[in-house]
Amino acid sequence: MPSRRQNLVPQARQSLDQLKYEVAQSIGVTLPQDGYYGFLQTRDAGAIGGNMVRTMITMAEQQLAGQFGGATGATGAAGAGASQSR
Repeated sequence: MPSRRQNLVPQARQSLDQLKYEVAQSIGVTLPQDGYYGFLQTRDAGAIGGNMVRTMITMAEQQLAGQFGGATGATGAAGAGASQSR
């Protein structure tokens, strides 16, 4: 069974590591420089991961909004109105 920890885009590894340290610093968690996270509390690791996901979702939404000109909400509203009129 292949490892689930492989990055889909290997070139993103450095950026993900940088994001991890930035998020940890922003929530007041000090990450060890040696890379051993055995002493890191589970709650802190979860907070770091959760905030990383939140940040990446925000970045993706901003990128999509810029790519499609922010018109993604109009399609959803029209679809909702059409289903209610039936």
